[in-house]
Amino acid sequence: MHGGLVTPSPLRAPAGPAPAEKPLLRFITCGSVDDGKSTLIGRLLYDADLAPDDLLAALEKDSKKHGTQGDDLDFALLVDGLAAEREQGITIDVAYRYFATDKRKFIVADTPGHVQYTRNMATGASTADLAVLLVDARKGILDQTRRHSVIVSILGVRHVVVAVNKMDLAGYSAETFAAIERDFRLFAEHLNFSSIVVIPLVAKDGDNLVHASTKMDWYSGPPLLAYLESVVLDDNSRILPFRFPVQWVNRPSHDFRGFSGFVSGGNVRPGDIVRILPSGRDTKIARIVTYDGDLQQAVAGQSVTLTLTEEIDVSRGDLISSPVSPAKVGDRLFAKLLWLVREPLVLNKSYLLKIGARQTPAFVKEVSSHIKIESGLAEPVAGPEVTLAFNEIGEAQLWLDAAVACDRYAENRETGGFILIDRVTNETVAVGMVQDSAWTERGAKIGIEASYASMEGLPPPREVLRQTPLRSLAKSLSWRVPGSLVTFGVAFAFTEDAKISAGITGAEIVSKIALYYLHEQLWTRFHIGFEKRDEPHDDTGL
Repeated sequence: MHGGLVTPSPLRAPAGPAPAEKPLLRFITCGSVDDGKSTLIGRLLYDADLAPDDLLAALEKDSKKHGTQGDDLDFALLVDGLAAEREQGITIDVAYRYFATDKRKFIVADTPGHVQYTRNMATGASTADLAVLLVDARKGILDQTRRHSVIVSILGVRHVVVAVNKMDLAGYSAETFAAIERDFRLFAEHLNFSSIVVIPLVAKDGDNLVHASTKMDWYSGPPLLAYLESVVLDDNSRILPFRFPVQWVNRPSHDFRGFSGFVSGGNVRPGDIVRILPSGRDTKIARIVTYDGDLQQAVAGQSVTLTLTEEIDVSRGDLISSPVSPAKVGDRLFAKLLWLVREPLVLNKSYLLKIGARQTPAFVKEVSSHIKIESGLAEPVAGPEVTLAFNEIGEAQLWLDAAVACDRYAENRETGGFILIDRVTNETVAVGMVQDSAWTERGAKIGIEASYASMEGLPPPREVLRQTPLRSLAKSLSWRVPGSLVTFGVAFAFTEDAKISAGITGAEIVSKIALYYLHEQLWTRFHIGFEKRDEPHDDTGL
């Protein structure tokens, strides 16, 4: 019996692994078209004795019908689940598989290599800790290889395995392997990877997957599975400042009101002071509630419900944050964007920005640079009207209709990532990674007033705009000029004399201005219609 269960898995790990549990590694397989991503995963599961017998029986049947390996098993069919994938021999959707060895648990995302499915590849990379980047030994580093490398880099993946596949078709040449390794390391110098490991293999035959290859004795490194079991990750999520995006206001009865979500950073205990963003109100945690009972602590990776000591306004999309190191709040974002659709980005067009559970209208004010696939470096755009085309990556400035709380993506992937949605088609058009946030001039005043009001337990103020003298003059003229023309027209209809009509109109203008001034002066002497406010009175005269 091939023991381990292979099933689709959610994007997130089970909440809060106990110390005795095996560590979890999320990884992604990516690369160009037909580099052998699905075959690699299928053969690895087979050689590691992790594929159930019923799946193997189905594999034998499907290999005869859809296989591309003649009489041999087509291991890609263990992963390719869609009918279109089996018929065409390509990966279209992201296939998630869970498996475990004696040393580690794994969630693998097999992603498509075709350019038109780059959005699916980005989905898989957004939650990955490590990327296995497939390269065909005959073709070397291709544009799609570079594109996927840049995408996993900007999405925060810091560990990369370059799997140089199909070494049998390159004569198991050590020189070919060394040239590909040299080219990739040179290209990836600016991509901020913490580790790059390059492994030669033949996925369909199992060379260097689970067992070391006898045909490439010049390679002295570990097989792929052994490396995946031993790689050390930079998991600092529990030492980050506390972050808890509110996904749901949990109100099952009149005497319970909690806020459900996923702890995206740090930890929290009952009694801890927290800050509600974007309002800025500070309060305390009363309870940490779960289905199995209350907890004394919640840490990053757990889904819980928090209750507060005060009945304050907290809504879906708000962020419960550390008051010592709070998230940034602003209505202007500086971000990297990966454009996912064939229609180019339109400046100043209204899109919907969704960050966590918060959604607000937004528009792209400008695109300042493009990230070149050939080098991975940002270069200034050619002109102010240049935007982003299909699968292009760039740096942009976005203006939002409402303030959001967020972190820099490099500091917290959960609270620093967002998507843009087309408001007409409801299609996701871009994924974004926050580099910084700020206030527009309009939003800064409202944000400060809202923060002070929240500290006093008051509702956030509405936006109040002060008219400029030019606007007041324009409003006066827009009312006074038509009124005077009507007066002139009526007078002329009765008198049929332009001079008399002009005199009447002039007299009407002067008299109305004088009457309006006297009227305002008179009403300032009476306090009718004013409400008394309970505010401290300043007797100092200052």
